[in-house]
Amino acid sequence: MEIPAPDYVLPDGYELVYSGKVRDLWSTPGGELLFVATDRISAYDYILPTRIPDKGKILTAVSLWWFDRLADLVPNHVVSLEVPRAVLGRAMVCRRLDMLPVECVARGYLTGSGLADYTRTGAVCGVQLPAGLVDGARLPDPIFTPATKAAIGDHDENIDFATVEATVGAATAGELRRLTLAVYTRAEGLARSRGLILADTKFEFGRAVDEFDQLVLADEVLTPDSSRWWPVESYEPGKPQPSFDKQFVRDWLTSPASGWDKSSGEQPPELPEEIVERTRAKYIEAYERLTGRTWS
Repeated sequence: MEIPAPDYVLPDGYELVYSGKVRDLWSTPGGELLFVATDRISAYDYILPTRIPDKGKILTAVSLWWFDRLADLVPNHVVSLEVPRAVLGRAMVCRRLDMLPVECVARGYLTGSGLADYTRTGAVCGVQLPAGLVDGARLPDPIFTPATKAAIGDHDENIDFATVEATVGAATAGELRRLTLAVYTRAEGLARSRGLILADTKFEFGRAVDEFDQLVLADEVLTPDSSRWWPVESYEPGKPQPSFDKQFVRDWLTSPASGWDKSSGEQPPELPEEIVERTRAKYIEAYERLTGRTWS
């Protein structure tokens, strides 16, 4: 997958370390890392040519709001919000970590790839579940369903807990599971009180490069890009749920209106203005419901 060049300019002393589907990572003059959330949007393993205005700022604001509410459970990587003017509001200065090669996924509801695994095997990532569950069903208890970290353009693959143990060691695997479920449980309860269901989410953790060697919550957290958010008022198991994410984009791309065949290997087309505005509106609504603040 080809990553577009950054559409902003940073002062001298910043060096681009990595560009992903949404985020650019820079080395700062002080030796820390600058995480920049762009307005890029991806679907079906493509970075789309159209941007969603304010998306990067919304993702950053949501992450920071959650970091504040999770600080007593797990430390995070944010050091400062004093960033260059060109990326103000969409960037944060973070400490360097040794990132762990595991996507830490928590599921409280059955949908997506978890539903596909359950339909095939009766389990998700080796966790056996009760028979008869349907799309959108609430699970008896949240479960830890880790995945590999795939290269850009590839799919993450669900793995079982034994594979995590073999990858990072039994003690670290156990701590990842504990922290993932603790953060999910805190977030799910808080969100539900604000009219949102946290169906599932994924976290990334790293180890602090210092004498404490502690696990640290990194990257984005509990955003519409990394989580499935459903409105409480329309929740109905047994069918797909309306969600606060880029589903409008996916639906349009696979509709006759787009003229695009996702199996063609060709780059998706530009998004119509209506799809851009509806997608932006969903991200804003998620932010406003969670935080109680008005986006401006």
